[in-house]
Amino acid sequence: MPKITADGAHLTVLNLFSTDAPEKQEGLLTAMREIVDSAAFPGWISSTVHAGQDRPGTANFIQWRSSEDLEARYAGEEFKHRTLPLFGELTTSIRLLQNDVAYTQRHPDLGPDTEISPDRDDYTVIEVFGVADGDQADLVDALGASQDWLVEVPGYRSHTVLRGLAARGLDGSFVMVYSQWEGKESYDAFRDAAEGERGAARQKVDARVDSLATSRDWNTYRVVHTRSAG
Repeated sequence: MPKITADGAHLTVLNLFSTDAPEKQEGLLTAMREIVDSAAFPGWISSTVHAGQDRPGTANFIQWRSSEDLEARYAGEEFKHRTLPLFGELTTSIRLLQNDVAYTQRHPDLGPDTEISPDRDDYTVIEVFGVADGDQADLVDALGASQDWLVEVPGYRSHTVLRGLAARGLDGSFVMVYSQWEGKESYDAFRDAAEGERGAARQKVDARVDSLATSRDWNTYRVVHTRSAG
């Protein structure tokens, strides 16, 4: 199963698709599975498909050898004339987001590696933060190393901060967070906690993130399919 590491060994791409109906989500998942199962692109390493939970939509967590390999895929006739038009019929928005992994943290009781797979039962959250160009590094720090206290939160498993490099369907600089939780109940309790129920460390980080982020959105997911090269 794919593993997430901050070793700079490859390019990480998160393709996020929004839609407005559960049946369109199923159509997206079917199309994505077919593409993943037939993938043989130079430089492609792995793809992991996610099904939206709180809102209809899908996500594909993809690992590539390099941005040059990814751009060759985007320039291909199949991608331009079959894949994008198909997704365009089923979606309300498409964001193709290139990143490098800037930081990873995992609950110490769960081992050293952050893995993503349908064989696991993770409740996954993907967040996208807009940020001014000059503030991107500060936001990466605020969302990453400054949140070591998360290991004390019930139900927390891991989180990964991704530094945005390039995007289609999204303007400006961005940072992403990919986090894993025990379940919806634990994640909702964390997200919905009243300010007075949040510790001092969290309140400080929340204020810092609020001061740096120019926009933010999120959805929750379950991993439903994965495949790796070789």
